[in-house]
Amino acid sequence: MIQAGLPFEKAKKVAILVHGRGSHAEQIITLSDHLLLDDFALLAPSATLGSWYPYSFMAPLKDNQPSLDKALVILDGAFQQCKASGFSTSEIFLIGFSQGACLSLEYAARNASEFGGVIAFTGGLIGEKIYQEHYHGNFNGSPIFIGASHEDVHVPLSRIKESANMLEDMGAKVNTLIFKDPHHTIREEEISWVNEHILC
Repeated sequence: MIQAGLPFEKAKKVAILVHGRGSHAEQIITLSDHLLLDDFALLAPSATLGSWYPYSFMAPLKDNQPSLDKALVILDGAFQQCKASGFSTSEIFLIGFSQGACLSLEYAARNASEFGGVIAFTGGLIGEKIYQEHYHGNFNGSPIFIGASHEDVHVPLSRIKESANMLEDMGAKVNTLIFKDPHHTIREEEISWVNEHILC
């Protein structure tokens, strides 16, 4: 677990940044160079061997076990560390890319509350289908952002739409930005939107 940004005792908010497959905590932390996180404490957990779970996020759920459950426990550990340091859930933000975006959305849906925000750069809820019975709580208007390509090779647009509908049904205010390019990346337009509408 890497800690960066402001010390917990000086920060107004905290962001948990979750890296993608083949990446690491040090890399996802560099998003703070682009996002408006100056008054945030930052936490970034690292996955074993750079992967939170072995297969596609849309593989049968059992195929990604026990890695998926272990990843959710790691993310919960970061979340509980934030709460123990005095932050309310409305002061905690989840920010992830790709596999990390999927994990962030999955964790948030399984523990819905009034988050500061959930920012998913290319992601969707995990499983070969949407497991509604796994999701509990109410987001109470929490902002959730999902940005992606309209033809991303890893995250189909259909799953993004299904995920957005599920999260809206749980009380989230969901905004999606879908781009007419094939790239699996984080775009300047996404950064600008998130800075203006969620992190400002």
